[in-house]
Amino acid sequence: MAELTYRDAVARGIAQEMQRDNNVVFLGEDVAKAGGVFKATVGLYEQFGPLRVRDTPISEQAILGAAMGAAMTGLRPIAEIMFADFAAVCFDYIANEFPKLRYMTNGQLGCPLVVRTGNGGGARFGAQHSQSIENWTMMIPGLKVVAPSSPVDVIGLMAAAVRDDNPVIFHEHKSLYAIKGEVPDGEIVDTLGTAKILRPGKDATILALALMVPRALQAAETLAAEHGIDCEVIDVRSLVPLDTNTILNSVARTGRLFTVEENPRLCGWGAEIASIVADEAFWDLDGPIVRITTPHIPLPAADHLEDLALPGAPRIAERIARSMNGSAR
Repeated sequence: MAELTYRDAVARGIAQEMQRDNNVVFLGEDVAKAGGVFKATVGLYEQFGPLRVRDTPISEQAILGAAMGAAMTGLRPIAEIMFADFAAVCFDYIANEFPKLRYMTNGQLGCPLVVRTGNGGGARFGAQHSQSIENWTMMIPGLKVVAPSSPVDVIGLMAAAVRDDNPVIFHEHKSLYAIKGEVPDGEIVDTLGTAKILRPGKDATILALALMVPRALQAAETLAAEHGIDCEVIDVRSLVPLDTNTILNSVARTGRLFTVEENPRLCGWGAEIASIVADEAFWDLDGPIVRITTPHIPLPAADHLEDLALPGAPRIAERIARSMNGSAR
């Protein structure tokens, strides 16, 4: 058992899969000798060499086009899009090419690749480098979408993503790179489509993703200490496939559901889960489903305004307490 940062876990997860399978290659802007702009891939170039760890031009289209060609011809590429926002620059690959290839070729070709993105806000990068784009990617049939919140999940879900025969979008939260967590020795392999109950509770279910997970856990402790409200906190981890069983079973136990989402409110991932719960667990609910989100605005650059926009533990706790105490507004 070792304590690793989220950042170090990224490099370990990629290295684990590159050691296991010589067909795994890694490419992106400044990922080789520089170790990545966030220093999340330090040491991979030295360990695996320039044929398997490749710097690319500053062209997201070129990165994903090369990755797709590699996947079509037998490799299992991991491609980095430095900031998740730049997925918009190469969205044709993400929306039209990767997820449709198997269908367009009648199953003759597959697209087993992973796209890593530096996702989310809180690091003062401004509106064009801070977006939380999970909802952009989860809406596309044929893609799998994950967003780990802990070092051990980074490694395990990376392994699952690389070994999957479908394209996987792997969202790494930039504001989590420095957090630390215990990671077992040896190979770690997780399963896509599984959520984790991080804090059992009986009064309400809180669903969170990525940066919102530690904030939801902090809010749950505040709610227990100050309001006597015992919340179950679930790390969704995988949006596609989605672990609906864990979510629905939790709601059946607690009778209340709150989603904590970094994405802007309109069409966020929590809206889809709220729809599923309303369809399949309506009679288990003892109150309205409540979504706690970032407002539908570009994320401000000013420190205090960014902090105000993103859901923080105090706002999460206050909103849940208000709803649990009978005020719906």
